[in-house]
Parts: sequence; structure tokens; C-alpha cells
Amino acid sequence: MVQKILHTIGIDLSNGSRIPELVRFQEQFREYKIVVYLGLSCDNSMFAGQVDSTRRFNILYVDVERHYHVIANLTAAVARRYVFKSCHKSCASDVTHACDQTCSDCLACHPCAFADVRIHCL
Repeated sequence: MVQKILHTIGIDLSNGSRIPELVRFQEQFREYKIVVYLGLSCDNSMFAGQVDSTRRFNILYVDVERHYHVIANLTAAVARRYVFKSCHKSCASDVTHACDQTCSDCLACHPCAFADVRIHCL
């Protein structure tokens, strides 16, 4: 089944998979955002598909093995309580998380539903 899918979308994995192959997979499976992490710290992603989808396909790439592993439960795999979907960083508490994707007003991780709403004090 996998070989048939690879042949249909024109991907040859005989020499392994690199970023171009990940891009091709992302183009074919746009209903999922593919994110590939280097290591279980979850702070270093090597690939994040440029699609707007809430459904994710998280993958761990182990450089020593040169192998990809599917991550069924990202927070359990990285032993953290929170993994933020916009920046792919992990954190022990959602209150202490800060990155360039965090809303400066409500401290929510992007996208903020209230980004254009301002209440001015008089």
C-alpha cells in the first residue's frame, strides 16, 4: 500500500528521505500539518509544513539511525505538559511560555482571537 502511494505521488525513498521529499508529502496531504522534530526536546523542528490545518502529523527524526518515527502523543514523548502548535516549543507551564508567536495582550499562543480588539483606559 505504501509503495503504491509513493509511486502514485512520485516519491522515491530508495536513497532515504530529505526535506524535498517532506515537502512533496506535505503537498499531497494538505489536510495534515507535518512537523518533524530533531530529538525529544521538541525545541528543534527541522520541518514544519506550511499548511493551515489543526490536524498534525508529528514525526521524530533520529539522526544516528537516519530514521523517522511517528509520534503518537507529542506531550508524552517529550515529557512536557504543553507543546505549542504555532512555534513547536515545549514548556512545563502554559503561563511561562513566551515566543514571537505569543500575543502580547492575552499571552495566548497565536492566533489570538482578540488581536484587533483594544479597550482603552480613560
